[in-house]
Amino acid sequence: MALRHYTLDISLSTAVDTASTVPGLLAIFHEQEMTETVHDTDGHGYLATFVGKNGRFAILRLHSHGLVTVDLQCFEEDNIAQLDNLLNALEKKLKILLKGNITRIKRLPALVRGAKVDRYWPTADGRLMEYDIDRVVYEEDSAYQNIKILHSKQFGNILVLNGDVNLAESDSAYTQAIMGGGKENYAGKEVLILGGGDGGILAEVVKQKPKMITMLEISLTVIDGCKAHMRVTCGSVLDSLEGDCYQILVEDCVPVLKKYVQEGRTFDYVINDLTAVPISTEPEEDSTWEFLRLILDLSIKVLHPDGKYFTQGNSVNLTEALSLYEEQLEKLSCPVGFSKEVVCVPSYLELWVFYTVWKK
Repeated sequence: MALRHYTLDISLSTAVDTASTVPGLLAIFHEQEMTETVHDTDGHGYLATFVGKNGRFAILRLHSHGLVTVDLQCFEEDNIAQLDNLLNALEKKLKILLKGNITRIKRLPALVRGAKVDRYWPTADGRLMEYDIDRVVYEEDSAYQNIKILHSKQFGNILVLNGDVNLAESDSAYTQAIMGGGKENYAGKEVLILGGGDGGILAEVVKQKPKMITMLEISLTVIDGCKAHMRVTCGSVLDSLEGDCYQILVEDCVPVLKKYVQEGRTFDYVINDLTAVPISTEPEEDSTWEFLRLILDLSIKVLHPDGKYFTQGNSVNLTEALSLYEEQLEKLSCPVGFSKEVVCVPSYLELWVFYTVWKK
């Protein structure tokens, strides 16, 4: 059973007078048949909790530094109109009691906690976003990750891996950016895709009639889920693991890359869709950074001298992590140059950085 959590914040220019303010507020809670318990704050303002019918619970706090906060919790099946009336009455009463002292009133939409369908996901830099997700389309656990496909009214179906939003059907901007921003001609070229189990990159490169695409995706479960539920993104390319100009190898890319290095095989384009630049800024202690360096080095070794390597970075706000990634580019087995592009990916709700790398 889901819980709705409402908040009301009143910022003041001076500290509130508890004796003249609290009685008027208590009367409003009493009208809703809520019973209070006053708590000792050791001189840090006023704190009371309230319990009412249907499991309603509220917290009223008058902070000593000039802030009044109200938290109200109820079950999702409760009478929402009554709760709105309670918050409206509290806001109205506070405006009367604190007139001339209020600098800001902030009331947020209810946070729904414990719902069957999770609608809250953090951005890369830790800000909370609420999506308009209304149902779970697909969910499976593979040997490597939890795989969800969720439906959004705005973005269509969204692939979520281990709690990270990966790609939505609306996100053609991501696919175009990681392919070089529409500036490349893949016709007649040898292309290597690392990851890409949603099929978006493969579907777009196939349209340009390359000589051959080799896609290395470790999880058949991701492919199967996207084949069934992300067809706006992948079209029909995932229906078969082989096509006229592509092959999908369901394997760990690391040993395959090492084999290609030993064989001296090269590609005109390597597109790394495995993972974003790690948020951690401790590259010597984070195994994801170690994996990233390994993939980078192997990818550059299989890149044709005139080829290009494309990958995602991370949120444009993660400047330190992005700078550390660029430092890693200076430590590869051969010197490289790079450029970057900032793109708005709709379902990410934040600007995203993409890199192009080439041998010098």
